[in-house]
Amino acid sequence: MAYLTSAPRGTKDILPVETPKWQYLEKTLLETAGLFGFREIRIPTFEHTELFSRSVGDTTDVVQKEMYTFTDKGDRSVTLRPEGTAGVARAVLEHGLLGDALPQKVSYNITCFRYEKPGSGRYREFHQFGVELYGATSPAADSEVLALAYECFQVLGLSNVVLEINSLGCPECRKQYVQALLNYFNQYRGQLCSTCLERLDRNPLRVLDCKSPEDKKIAAGAPSILDYLCDDCREHFREVQARLTAAEIPFRVEPTIVRGLDYYTRTVFEMVHTAPDGERLVCGGGGRYGGLIEELGGNPTEGIGFAMGLERLLSTMIAEGCDFPPEQTCDVYIASMGEAAGVKAFQLANLLRSEGFFAQCDLMGRSVKAQMKYANKIGAKYVIVLGEDELAKGEAVLKSMHNGATVSIRLDSGFSDAIYEEIMAHAYADLEEVAEDLGLNLH
Repeated sequence: MAYLTSAPRGTKDILPVETPKWQYLEKTLLETAGLFGFREIRIPTFEHTELFSRSVGDTTDVVQKEMYTFTDKGDRSVTLRPEGTAGVARAVLEHGLLGDALPQKVSYNITCFRYEKPGSGRYREFHQFGVELYGATSPAADSEVLALAYECFQVLGLSNVVLEINSLGCPECRKQYVQALLNYFNQYRGQLCSTCLERLDRNPLRVLDCKSPEDKKIAAGAPSILDYLCDDCREHFREVQARLTAAEIPFRVEPTIVRGLDYYTRTVFEMVHTAPDGERLVCGGGGRYGGLIEELGGNPTEGIGFAMGLERLLSTMIAEGCDFPPEQTCDVYIASMGEAAGVKAFQLANLLRSEGFFAQCDLMGRSVKAQMKYANKIGAKYVIVLGEDELAKGEAVLKSMHNGATVSIRLDSGFSDAIYEEIMAHAYADLEEVAEDLGLNLH
């Protein structure tokens, strides 16, 4: 069968069979952040292009190669957001949130867009969960954000995760480091790729972020930023590590981490998961940014945050066999025979729904036999069959699809209460059976 069109390359439909896992992941992350005091913020899908070129950095791959930028009907250049931090910073500044009690803590769950080559777990439209903390300069803020990142993985059941951390220093000590990088990489100008040669002239730190195997080998011998930190930056980084150690949060110092965006200063980090086969997978990252708010026109304000790619996180959870809540299934399916019974089934189904039950009835005009097959297919826990006899008597039989047990139910105002009592009775009986198998006594 030929279809009119298909999803654009680099995008993915999330089908109903998959969405319960997504909902669980998003809800768990937001609730975990809430325990640390982070409140959700929602920002526009597109922003003025200048926001990203100024904040993310015009020397980054994101700005130079990956942004979806277009001119709108008002002849304004707008861009689909490639990440969340810039938009959140703009919103926090625009709405005066920095005038409230500090630190200001926000979390977000968004879609992002980057034009890059699609691959395993990499899409052009993708989803991110992230947090941002503004107004705190102390190492304690860095440590809390790192602790939240680690706790997210623990709650989701991904225990084999380590935080890899580094410090990029402040602008002053970084000047010396940039010069050291120039001196080092200038020896290899004839071997670097064209992209790195351009980066070397505009922002040498970006060379450390190159994915080319040849350039990565050269970068492995580059000077370490940790040798160029000023006293304040060195002490800041030491205190971050001390707090993580005290909280028994596993981490390792990785001097090659620079992250891909220009606004980072001092602490930067990545969340790395190691699979049983030894494969390392970066599931998220972030860091501190000291000049972002000022770059956007605000007063100098420190911030720190992280973002996690949800596609990669979810696929890792599935591969690791992490637990997900069971998918919600139909509590009661009401089968019917004839028009009058169909009307009554519709009425009763709506009554049950108003009381919080997951209830369904026939919408296809099927036979009772076909309705029963459908009820079994959708995993209905209980079934009621309505016909002329049931309507005349004002009662019907509620049947458990689990064990075949039946009970008579009145079709009057107490209908939903009776359903609830029977469902709870069967649930308790099932629990008693499990307890007996485990040698437990519920009484």
